[in-house]
Amino acid sequence: MKLYGFFASSAAFRVRIALNLKGLAYEQASIHLRRDEQRAPDYLALNPQALVPALVDDDQVFIQSLAIIEYLDETHPSPPLLPGHPADRARVRGLAQLIACDIHPIDNLRVLRYLRKPLGQDQAAIETWFNHWIKEGFDSLEHILATDGQAGRFCHGDEPTLADICLVPQVFNAMRHESFDLKPYPTIMRIFGTCMKRSAFDKAQPAKQPDKE
Repeated sequence: MKLYGFFASSAAFRVRIALNLKGLAYEQASIHLRRDEQRAPDYLALNPQALVPALVDDDQVFIQSLAIIEYLDETHPSPPLLPGHPADRARVRGLAQLIACDIHPIDNLRVLRYLRKPLGQDQAAIETWFNHWIKEGFDSLEHILATDGQAGRFCHGDEPTLADICLVPQVFNAMRHESFDLKPYPTIMRIFGTCMKRSAFDKAQPAKQPDKE
């Protein structure tokens, strides 16, 4: 397998965690998003959306982190990243999508760049935007995890799932912005700490990637 990603990409971070949890060997190819390498013709031929990650397996190209992770879970079912019961799977997918669909896309690099240019927003306005949408999402996520009785050591029970795979990169993303206060989210941070004690999460973090800066 070959994973096209970028050390600081939350979406690529998710796939690295999943690959590590599955114990799968993979080659990494860095696509430097800040240098717009995602728009190079060779990469566009691989992924016309000009985003990371992209995973090549058995001469097939897979895009979108959640789809890639579910592909890995179906082709390499142990350990499972989604629970067995339909209601439990729906809960885990809901938590994952809360992060991957409602928080991350409006706070990622290309959106923040667009706010700066061409919309002409200064750094203070960009920080306000970023913090607002992280807070909206984390307020909801904290409430669910703390009150619905289904979180254990991890977001769903006592083993990591797709929800934890999405949670950890989003916390890293929030931590990069010193103005964002994580103290109101004790359940999120407890689960984050539990995840980071697992080598699969720790080895996937941005600072431990070959293209780190």
